Order: sequence, then C-alpha cells, then structure tokens
Amino acid sequence: MVRPYTITRGRTAPERDDFTLITVLRTADEPRDGRGVPLRPARLQPEHRMILDRCRRPAAVAEVAADLDLPVSVTKILLADLVGQGLLTARAPLSVARAAGGADRGLLAAVRDGLRRL
Repeated sequence: MVRPYTITRGRTAPERDDFTLITVLRTADEPRDGRGVPLRPARLQPEHRMILDRCRRPAAVAEVAADLDLPVSVTKILLADLVGQGLLTARAPLSVARAAGGADRGLLAAVRDGLRRL
C-alpha cells in the first residue's frame, strides 16, 4: 500500500482544478506542444501510465479514480499532470457543454424546482 501523498509527491491540490467527476478524459493521439513539436513526456509514474492506458477510450474522472482505486483528489492531481504535459485531453460532457451554451431556461427551471422538492 502506497500513501496518496507519495503518489502525488506531497501535492494536495492539482495545478488546475476545473475537473468535475464527469469531465471526460482521453489519451491524446499525437501529443504536441503549441508549436506543433512532438512532446516527450517527463518521467511518468506507474499511475500516470495506468491513466493513459485507461483513457485510450473516453472515461470520466470518477471512472478513472474507481479503476485505479485511488481517491478522486489524488486522481485529479495526476490527471492535471498529464493534461499539462499534453498527453491527455479533458472536456466537459456534451450535455453539460450544451447546457452551458444556452439550454432552455424553462427546462432548467423545472429541473431546479424538482430538485428543491426532493
């Protein structure tokens, strides 16, 4: 058993914290930097390699954390490392992206009201 702070090298928060549990991740096909130069990944930990392997098919943050049997907070730190290196892509799920872009306000109000009644 390895302690989570060992896996994250003592970090307690990711460099970017825009991941939700349903953020969809996928391994980049051909990772390149902003100038189009192929990226050479920094030394990767075994957990980083497992994430890249798992994300060959799109997966949500929650799925990756469950598959690795790691806390979500630790998984987010590792995911941020890989996104920062250009080895992994992250995007909001389509339904969330559509809702943010102009969903029907009436529908959103009905959902809100229904949730309040619960």
